[in-house]
Amino acid sequence: MTGQGWELVGAPNARDLGGLVGADGRRVRVGQLIRTPALGRLTDEDLPVLAKLGPACVVDLRATTEITVAPEDRFAGEPRVVRLPVHDPEHPVFTYVSAVLLGHDLDAYAELARQGTAGAMAAIYRWFVTGESARVGFAEAVRLAARPENLPLLYHCSAGKDRTGWLTVILLTALGVDEAAIRADYLRNNELTDSLRAVIVEAMRRRNPELDVDAVLPVLEVRTEYLDAGYAEVRRVHGSFDVYLRDGLGLTDADLTALRAQLLE
Repeated sequence: MTGQGWELVGAPNARDLGGLVGADGRRVRVGQLIRTPALGRLTDEDLPVLAKLGPACVVDLRATTEITVAPEDRFAGEPRVVRLPVHDPEHPVFTYVSAVLLGHDLDAYAELARQGTAGAMAAIYRWFVTGESARVGFAEAVRLAARPENLPLLYHCSAGKDRTGWLTVILLTALGVDEAAIRADYLRNNELTDSLRAVIVEAMRRRNPELDVDAVLPVLEVRTEYLDAGYAEVRRVHGSFDVYLRDGLGLTDADLTALRAQLLE
């Protein structure tokens, strides 16, 4: 992981958002905002690295149904764990991602594949903007990040790319980071998880030689079109990201001022 001086073998797309340039040319403080996938696959060697990062608070964006079937998160120390489920039980993408990551049978998701998993992923990003549990969960995560007792703050979902990715968009936008830098961080997921993706696809292909890889890859990757769908929904519903932060998420000027005070150098 170039530039940050650490990596987690069991969470290859984990990264520190520190160093990005935010409002008034001030940089995001290093070691305070850490995005990861679920921590259940951390290795024994990862735990001392996590201990050094020292998260005071861990935000888990998964639903209980996802948590119960996944390996238990591994921690170093005893961080406060806050569960803010951003989950739409009506949308099979969430279950599909978990099934892919856990190696479960995918026959039940044939309809999703017919619909087109790339299209379904874009639909989820639109839901991130308007869905009730998304609005509540993302807003509370921002408020947690604005309080010093919760820093460093580590946050994750299952794969650490979609819900975690959109929360990162929200946090960095609120901190004044420009959209090009936000997009670059978002798209880094693919290079960081390239070898992991290959392992997952190969394992799935061994179980099912008829596997339609084109139906699986969209849930293992991040794509510009997904992020575009989220941004477009913000503009459609709220007109601007600033209005989305305030009206969509209910964040106050005090919330946003506190966030910047804690996280910008």
